[in-house]
Amino acid sequence: MTIAVVLTVGVSLALLGVGILLGRQVSVMKDYWYDKVEVSVYLTQNVTDDQRNLLASDLNNDPLVQKVYYESQQQAYQRFKQQFKGSPDLVKEVTPAELPESFRVKLKDPRKYDIVASAMQGQPGVLQVTDDSAVLKKFFRLLHGLQVAAYVAAGILLVATVLLIYNAIRVAAFSRRRETGIMRLVGASDFYIQLPFILEGAVAGLVGGVFATGAVVALKALLIDRSLRPAFRFTSFIGWDAVWQMVPVLLLVGVALAAVASFLTLRRHLRV
Repeated sequence: MTIAVVLTVGVSLALLGVGILLGRQVSVMKDYWYDKVEVSVYLTQNVTDDQRNLLASDLNNDPLVQKVYYESQQQAYQRFKQQFKGSPDLVKEVTPAELPESFRVKLKDPRKYDIVASAMQGQPGVLQVTDDSAVLKKFFRLLHGLQVAAYVAAGILLVATVLLIYNAIRVAAFSRRRETGIMRLVGASDFYIQLPFILEGAVAGLVGGVFATGAVVALKALLIDRSLRPAFRFTSFIGWDAVWQMVPVLLLVGVALAAVASFLTLRRHLRV
């Protein structure tokens, strides 16, 4: 029974740690990618110099805009060739005249894209306004879904842990009823009688927390540092500081959960 408690605490806390790490990872990736998000204002083929200059002036004077980059048709063509260098047949079919000019706009706060887009959309000389964050939102929504799934699984296992602790302490109290009866007869207080059982549950929770910590450390070292980080060099990952900050949380949750569950069980079932 005690081994089952330790294993269940370890697995549930490990899933809780995974959920916390996923949340930290989402925050790190949001900060990294949203800082690189640009709004692209594509111009029509027949845009005039006055229209182009007016758009550039409006963008540069917008308080939400941090910086504006102009990309000519020739520059767009060079970037197109670089992006599709693996498809030479496609590159041959495209000429610089077929690619639109554009303004690449870096915002101070990428979340306020709608304000800038609505101001530019429909202006003379503007063909289309796009935002890179639309794709990122879907990706972050997926990561958030994984985080919620980890939290739900951890919650279910924590409930199972409480039930296991309940049964383990109840059985222990029943098997030691003779000893606790003698302690009661010699004047021992309720807390003094309950303390060994509470400590037993707390130690089981602590050992489970240690197992969960080892699992989270292994996840960071093997999955993130050795597999994901070398394969996805274009993004940012959480550091070891996020893991070390979470270790005390896992240990405290494991000890507190087991101790409180043991205490509440004893109040109901420790009858002498």
